[in-house]
Amino acid sequence: MYHFYVFLLGFFFSFVGSIPPGTLNVTVLQLALQDKVAIAKRFALAVAIIEYPYAWIGVQFEYWLSSSPMVVHNFQLIAAVVMTALGIFNLLPSKPANGLAKKISESGFRRGLVLSILNPMAIPYWMGFTAYLKAQGWISLSTTSLLHSYVLGTSVGALALLFSLIRFSRKVAPYLQGNFLVRTIPGFVLLALGLYAFARYLFL
Repeated sequence: MYHFYVFLLGFFFSFVGSIPPGTLNVTVLQLALQDKVAIAKRFALAVAIIEYPYAWIGVQFEYWLSSSPMVVHNFQLIAAVVMTALGIFNLLPSKPANGLAKKISESGFRRGLVLSILNPMAIPYWMGFTAYLKAQGWISLSTTSLLHSYVLGTSVGALALLFSLIRFSRKVAPYLQGNFLVRTIPGFVLLALGLYAFARYLFL
């Protein structure tokens, strides 16, 4: 049962974290709007596959950092700072796809692999988020199976968000491309979690 809970945590925060417009989800949306649904699905699958090792690497970095006595002593404060920084980063305007992205072939899967590999923000995101969840006592990744349940949740969460964009592309396109609230809500959620961690550090 706890494995499922860990999976759901990874799924939920990956789904929410994939909402802000960026190279990957905007590319999926554009492919779907061009009626290239099969290509868009292969692209989304490649993105989800890369999310798995990137999330795993992020967790490994978190393990390494948390082994330092100084980090352990200030774990709550560090988690608060990281979450606040992630929130601010999510609120910054995203950069448009670079020239390389436009030169990649029409193969959805290869395109998804390349763009995902060139977009490794998942590593610091999951490093910070895992540290935060552990600092709040909301998660324990004490076994290999728990770790992979969590990382699998992050991969499936990204896939679910991208498939949702494909299915409802014509309805969600105006909101994802131009709606301020849709772009900023995940950032505000991260900021709120960061402020909550600061409050726990200062007053508990």
